[in-house]
Amino acid sequence: MEIILKQDVDNLGHKDEIVNVKPGYARNYLIPQGYAIMATASAKKVHEENMKQKAHKEAKLREDAEVVAEKMKGLSLRIGTKTSSTGKIFGSINTVMIAEALEKEGFNIERKNITLKGEAIKEVGNYEANVKIYKNIKVVVPFEVYSEE
Repeated sequence: MEIILKQDVDNLGHKDEIVNVKPGYARNYLIPQGYAIMATASAKKVHEENMKQKAHKEAKLREDAEVVAEKMKGLSLRIGTKTSSTGKIFGSINTVMIAEALEKEGFNIERKNITLKGEAIKEVGNYEANVKIYKNIKVVVPFEVYSEE
């Protein structure tokens, strides 16, 4: 019996796949639990149309992300913070501060999509951050931490 999966099912398949299973498994478990629907002719047509629309949206999002990544390639940030006389930062530089600096430059990136290389930043100097723009589109953004007096 053919079914269309509505979500990922272990040892069976991923969301939106059409798979063959035994009729009892489909009728007694997958369909009542909401994991799948029967793959009738009309359901297949709807599924095919949904997949076309999803692919179109995916291509548009990827294209937009590539444009943003291209703009970010030459970007270098400066983050000012209070420091001691030896150059040690009071506190540390985190992803929130980098997200705010990116926002000032016109890029609206969520802080959860920013990762810092290495350990916590507690000194003045030059560092790099990995910015994930979309699924596998990433940009390395260099930034300088300077003493704000």
